[in-house]
Amino acid sequence: MNGDEPRRNERRRAIGTREAVRATPGGSSTISEKIRKQLAALPARPGVYLMRNAEGEVIYVGKAAKLKDRVRSYFGSPHMMEPKTRALRAQIDDFEYIVVGNAGEALILEATLIKRHQPFFNIRLKDDKRYPYLKVDIQNPWPRVYITRRIEKDGARYFGPYASAGSVRATLDLTKKLFPWRSCTKEITGKDARPCLDYYIKRCIAPCTAYCTKEEYDEVIEQVILFLEGKADDVLRRLRKQMDDAAGRMEYERAAQIRDQLKAIERTVERQMVSTTRKEDVDIFGLARDGDQACVQVFFVRGTQMIGRDTFVVEGVRDEPDSAVLTNFLLQYYEGAQYIPRLVAIPSEADDRGAMEELLTEKRGTLVEVRVPERGEKRRLVELATENAKEALALMRVKWMADANKTEQALEQLREELSLPAIPRRIECYDNSNIQGTNPVSSMVVFLDGKPAPNQYRKFKVRTVEGANDFATMQEVLRRRFGRHAARRADAEGPGAGGPAPADEQPGAGSEAWDLPDLVIIDGGKGQLGAAVQVMRELGVYEIPAVGLAKRFEELFVPDEDEPVVLPRNSEALYLVQRIRDEAHRFAITYHRQVRGKSSIQSALDTIPGIGPKRKKALLKKFGSVKQIREADVEEIAATVGFTKALAEKVKAEL
Repeated sequence: MNGDEPRRNERRRAIGTREAVRATPGGSSTISEKIRKQLAALPARPGVYLMRNAEGEVIYVGKAAKLKDRVRSYFGSPHMMEPKTRALRAQIDDFEYIVVGNAGEALILEATLIKRHQPFFNIRLKDDKRYPYLKVDIQNPWPRVYITRRIEKDGARYFGPYASAGSVRATLDLTKKLFPWRSCTKEITGKDARPCLDYYIKRCIAPCTAYCTKEEYDEVIEQVILFLEGKADDVLRRLRKQMDDAAGRMEYERAAQIRDQLKAIERTVERQMVSTTRKEDVDIFGLARDGDQACVQVFFVRGTQMIGRDTFVVEGVRDEPDSAVLTNFLLQYYEGAQYIPRLVAIPSEADDRGAMEELLTEKRGTLVEVRVPERGEKRRLVELATENAKEALALMRVKWMADANKTEQALEQLREELSLPAIPRRIECYDNSNIQGTNPVSSMVVFLDGKPAPNQYRKFKVRTVEGANDFATMQEVLRRRFGRHAARRADAEGPGAGGPAPADEQPGAGSEAWDLPDLVIIDGGKGQLGAAVQVMRELGVYEIPAVGLAKRFEELFVPDEDEPVVLPRNSEALYLVQRIRDEAHRFAITYHRQVRGKSSIQSALDTIPGIGPKRKKALLKKFGSVKQIREADVEEIAATVGFTKALAEKVKAEL
């Protein structure tokens, strides 16, 4: 029972969001006497405020230069409020505040409280408390390098945060290959009889057996720290000096070992994705968004090399501008970061940039600049980070779809949430596309066991609807799709014919493309769903469940139900439904562009007197496009099979 509580809370919040947005903007809202007294006592000073719901959960954390003005704004008329703010206001049952000295302190306290409480209505760095770091325990006489998730004030050096255990593990393995530090946890006395395997494979210099001095081991740790700081050039310079010194003392075996280490580090540096001409430390950020989630890509440039990158997921970004998303991410990210470079490059302007620079400067101890590069290398790197963020966001969806366990879980969740008679193994989704009513088309995409089946996708060119009429378009398409089922059923009951399938609906490879689905998803709200269900019932298709997916809050409308189904945010079922909807939209848009392109070609040539299908085909075969025909001279057109000079002149005049 306790395990279901977070899910119930999530559902309550989502329902509250929906109801708040649907409320009449100009309507009044009752404010409790408790809230009125709290509002009257608010000071006109900078601070941070926490909004709580009826269950006592912190649902929003905000900052203010004047608490009195900012907090009161939530309880005024909702007429001018953003949808998200109206939704928040609908759930506020209580609030508290903390007075601080200035706006900068408010900024950092806000970030700290967001990380602590992860409020539903805030922009949140996903699972930030669990992000790992690399720790070099230099307070130990014989330091080690290992992974930790807790930062302590113990004199150790910390590097991170890393976005995942995989990325921090890869970095740890790399340092172990390049630098022979000890990985064992035993007490070092120098009196062991023999070293372990790491010594023989050159992964440790064996302080346990006194094969190295304390100074030699400390030098290894120094190199590790420099490397993790991105100062590979310094490491290489120190190693070259050690190699030369060893050769000068005729310690050729030692010199050879250092030479091999040098080559390994050089190969690693050469494999770096990006290099710059200017030597400086910069963190490069790129941002991509999709619905309520955003992806932030970070490039770590140290010196002239990009030493690594990391990817972070941010939640709660719906209806938030990029400036707010960037500000909240940067504050939450750098609160736990142990190293801050001199320059932070971001893709667009952030809120409170001046205050952020002051905070980062104070944390670093020297000046830190937060800047939006306009040109040059840094602009190129920001654009590259942004492209990588987009790719990472798309890849996350793909990886999720490839995970069989998650997919099965999503299907089971859909069955449960929609009260379906069975797991929806075959799901069809329909979407319309047109531009101001021109060239209307529709798409049907098919997902089998939660995965796309492109060979069963179908496209429809709308024939009977004029203008932008989503309802009528959906009805025509579903009548053509399920009319087949009705015709087959009629044939089974007696003689009849459903007629051949239109050319744009031909099954292609097998009739399985027209198998009946277990669930139909209509891209749209109540109106589109009602129009679709009307046709399905007219055709006697009662056994197939249908739902409408509203874009605004990802609600699922069910026939004959007043309230929609709100899938829990971040649930596997919601991800699957979003993926199916996005694929239907993509397929419809692609087909619409094709139809529109063909239409433009046809309209340009078909209006010319004397140009029939054969001559048009001959022109397009020779020149490839209307643009090329337009650029050709009369003689070239006249040389086309079936053309005279007079007709060529007419073509030039018309085009």
